[in-house]
Amino acid sequence: MSRYALGIDIGTTSVKVILISREGRIVYETSSAHDLHSESIGWAEESTEDWWSNTLLVIRRMINEVPQAIEGIEAVGVSGMVPAIVLLDEEGNPLRRSIQQNDARSVKEIEWLRSRLDQDELYRLTGGFTNQQHVLPRLLWVRANEPEVWNKTATILGSYDYITYKLTGQTSIEVNWAAESGLYDIHRGEWLTAQMQGFNIPPKLFPDVHLSTDIVGTITKAVSLLTGLPEGIPVIAGAADHVASTLAAGIVEEGDLLIKFGGAGDILYCTNELVTTPELFFDYHVVPGKYLLNGCMAASGSLVKWYIKDLLQATDDSIYKELDEAALQVKPGADGLIILPYFLGEKTPIFDPEARGVMFGLTLSHGRGHIFRAILEAVIYGFRHHVEVLESLGYRPNKVYATNGGAKSKFWCQIASDVLKCDIRSFPSHPGSALGVAFVAGMTAGLFTDWSEIHDFLQDYRDFSPIPSNSDVYDKSYQVYRDLYRQLKPSFEAIQHLY
Repeated sequence: MSRYALGIDIGTTSVKVILISREGRIVYETSSAHDLHSESIGWAEESTEDWWSNTLLVIRRMINEVPQAIEGIEAVGVSGMVPAIVLLDEEGNPLRRSIQQNDARSVKEIEWLRSRLDQDELYRLTGGFTNQQHVLPRLLWVRANEPEVWNKTATILGSYDYITYKLTGQTSIEVNWAAESGLYDIHRGEWLTAQMQGFNIPPKLFPDVHLSTDIVGTITKAVSLLTGLPEGIPVIAGAADHVASTLAAGIVEEGDLLIKFGGAGDILYCTNELVTTPELFFDYHVVPGKYLLNGCMAASGSLVKWYIKDLLQATDDSIYKELDEAALQVKPGADGLIILPYFLGEKTPIFDPEARGVMFGLTLSHGRGHIFRAILEAVIYGFRHHVEVLESLGYRPNKVYATNGGAKSKFWCQIASDVLKCDIRSFPSHPGSALGVAFVAGMTAGLFTDWSEIHDFLQDYRDFSPIPSNSDVYDKSYQVYRDLYRQLKPSFEAIQHLY
């Protein structure tokens, strides 16, 4: 009988499932979409019920399509957005929608914490300063604005930790959720309980922390009845989506760089040492002895989706091809149209929840092709900003890879190569995080014996090289992009007082 590992990814726009074999084959993959809710300025929430119902749906679909493989599944892993927050009551039921990692509601709480926490000490312990991604400001917001929810909260989990709990009945926190929470000592590997208690946050709300490869439970009888998965399959602690994507792109050596075109935009650089910088996040690689410098832009693919769904009100996927064709008729630099992609504030490298999206240079001669091209360029300008931070630390990427939704677009990948001025290898059919966490589960179960075996799954790729004339234009446009934020920052702060 063949041996398999199952990976599930809780993404910003969908739940994905992938089944991989010991022989290095992707046996099956599918997904089911869900929505991001942003009902107030800066808010980003998702329905945990949608996550779970979609998880059950994609597993059942897999079982219907490849029933012969079910008995060979030896391990399951879940990846997801980090650090999204799920609040559970004593019975393990969600008390509200999740508060996503790119949520920017806690501006006042961040300002308050920055004045009360020793930021240098916080950086020494956690590798970061108080920012919108941290868990504490968002918990303080819930306590102040939704006391009925807070008073019932018994457990706090992340997105993938929640689905792992639903599969096993066991609560756990994967180490990278802890590392990015701002409440975890990355050097000693323990919660900052004294800090929690200082703000009346009970440490007991947070379950034990586990490495990605740790087995935290098994598929329960109830889940087996709901899905058809055999009871008792081991389930690992899982992985943060961007870390799983890093592995899934074959990034296992120092100097490898991944740009991830997801709902949010991630950029990850592999190192052999635990190093931090105030402008980036820190993560543990799932590969032992490796670490990641991690940048995360609050809006990337979600900005594209917003433009298509809300502004153009398009529902047919053919719109992507139409927009690509229209944007191809536009010169690099979008004829002077430059967009700041801070539609949900921004995380790295500026850490400014008050930042806002801007379309600068609009004229009556600009059409939807210009706007679409400018959106794609803006995301890559954000990636370039991160590369410049890495270079300031003495790190120069050796290899650059691109994954997730945007990697399917030859047009967007060429823009990336031109703006970053480097060769890029993209994986257009790459399943991203789901593959990565499935491989981690497979390593735990013994399907694989070496992390380099991930390369067996990476046979479909495209290579892009920069076009010098395009790069010259982008150099100038990028400088305007950087200058715009610096000039508009006081105005971003001022409009906060208007509502």
